[in-house]
Amino acid sequence: MDVNWTEDAMKARLVRYADLVPCRTAFIDTRTPGSTEKENFTIIGAGVSESTDQHVHITERHGFNIGAARQPFGCVNSQHSHDTAEVFVVHSGRWRLPFGPNKEDGSIEIGPGDVASVPIHMFRGFEKLDEGVGFLFTVLGEDDPGKVTWAPAVFEAASDHGLKLAKGGRLIDTSRGEYTLEDVELAEATGAEAASELKTPPMEKMLQCVAAAEDMIANPRSPLASEGIEEAGVITPMATGDGFPEGPIAGWWPHGFNLRRLTMTTGAYVPLHARSEVEVLFVHEGTLEVSWDQGAIIMGAGDTLSVPVGLPHGFRNTASVDMKAFVVRGGDSPGMPIF
Repeated sequence: MDVNWTEDAMKARLVRYADLVPCRTAFIDTRTPGSTEKENFTIIGAGVSESTDQHVHITERHGFNIGAARQPFGCVNSQHSHDTAEVFVVHSGRWRLPFGPNKEDGSIEIGPGDVASVPIHMFRGFEKLDEGVGFLFTVLGEDDPGKVTWAPAVFEAASDHGLKLAKGGRLIDTSRGEYTLEDVELAEATGAEAASELKTPPMEKMLQCVAAAEDMIANPRSPLASEGIEEAGVITPMATGDGFPEGPIAGWWPHGFNLRRLTMTTGAYVPLHARSEVEVLFVHEGTLEVSWDQGAIIMGAGDTLSVPVGLPHGFRNTASVDMKAFVVRGGDSPGMPIF
């Protein structure tokens, strides 16, 4: 059935940074010292939050989930593992990603504009390194990314502060009398044997999972490339139908999406075009106008937009500075757009 994409209909697919609804009780480590100030966001899809307080901005299935985290200096997201891809796009701040159940397997540092994709079935965390508040834009693989597996020490620390997990991943606050043992079956803490199976790859392999902003190279074969417009591949699991070679982050684990960086100079314009894949835009720097036959939306830094599949739309940089946006496209091999 055809959809009438009025401005109001498109604005329902737009999540502005200023309108993000945070959850500060999203996970079992929410009261652990060092983690109490973190804010979690679920922008698109169900995400992996363990709290019924988590607000979901766009519930439509995309084949992947979009989320975010906002943390001040020194704030820690505890060691955990995922069953699907977890990608970090740094919007602001400097961050450390430590690896291993007790952070013993090394770490990497990432800053504004950098991207890291952490392999599945290994422990990772993230912590804010510099002064001020930082923001991470995140992509999780698949419609159902499963539940978080926490390192054993995380369970122990959470229990000391009255938080436990029910089977199925729901967070239980025992300090508020939210359950009795007869009412709820609790999840078991991750055992030492299970934790030992979630091994960290060698650091030389982990470094293949990072793309620094300064190393993102424009692809001249991109169908969007023209004067003042560059599109760089960041996560490309395989050579694609729209002219992108594999890499620089390909991964030996499934992603199910591509990540690109789109750069546009002042006045640059991409004419109306439609895609057969899901497309999500996140503006990293500057201002982006997204237009279609019935209207236009101006996006600023930190804003996220889900573009309907098949909708002819164009891009323009209307500001006096360069615009940089990260684009998530569904599937391992997106096809050519139709102009």
